[in-house]
Amino acid sequence: MTSRTLVLGGARSGKSAHAEGLVTGAVTYVATGRRDPSDAEWQARIAAHVARRPAEWATVESTDLPAVLDSVPGTVLVDDLATWLTGVLDDTGAWEGPVDEARVRCDELVDAVARRVDPLVLVSAEVGLGVVPATRSGRLFRDELGSLNARLAQACDEVLLLVAGLPLRLR
Repeated sequence: MTSRTLVLGGARSGKSAHAEGLVTGAVTYVATGRRDPSDAEWQARIAAHVARRPAEWATVESTDLPAVLDSVPGTVLVDDLATWLTGVLDDTGAWEGPVDEARVRCDELVDAVARRVDPLVLVSAEVGLGVVPATRSGRLFRDELGSLNARLAQACDEVLLLVAGLPLRLR
C-alpha cells in the first residue's frame, strides 16, 4: 500500500469494501457519519459497516479529521468524506449562507492529508458524473465535494475510482 490513497466511487460502487481490503494489520477506522437514532435506515447502514470490520480494528467516530490524522499513528482508514463534508456544511451554516468557513475546514483537511506519513486510505463519493442538481444545496454539495476530491487527489500517492465494483487506477 502507498502512503496516501484516495478511493472514489458512486453510491453502492463498492468503494468502502475495496478500501477496507487495502489495509492490513492494526487499523484505526475513522467513521465520519453522524448517528441519528431517529433514522432507522441510517442506523442499519452504520451497523452493516461495523459488522464488516475486523474486530481488531480500532474505531474512532470523529468529525475533526485534521486532529485525528495528526495524532493517530499507524494505518488510518477514513470513511467517508461526503458525510464529513455534509457535517461541515451543516456546522458552518453553508447550506444557506457563506461557504468560506467550510472551505477553511477543507483546507485544513487537505493540509493534514499532505502532512501524513503513516498509511492513510480516504473514501469519498464521486458525485460529479450525473445531472446538474436542481437545488442550490445539491449544487453546493456537488461542487464543494468535487473540489475537495480534486485537491485530495493531488495530495495522495494513489487514486482509485470504483465503478460497478471494479477499481480503476487513476494514479
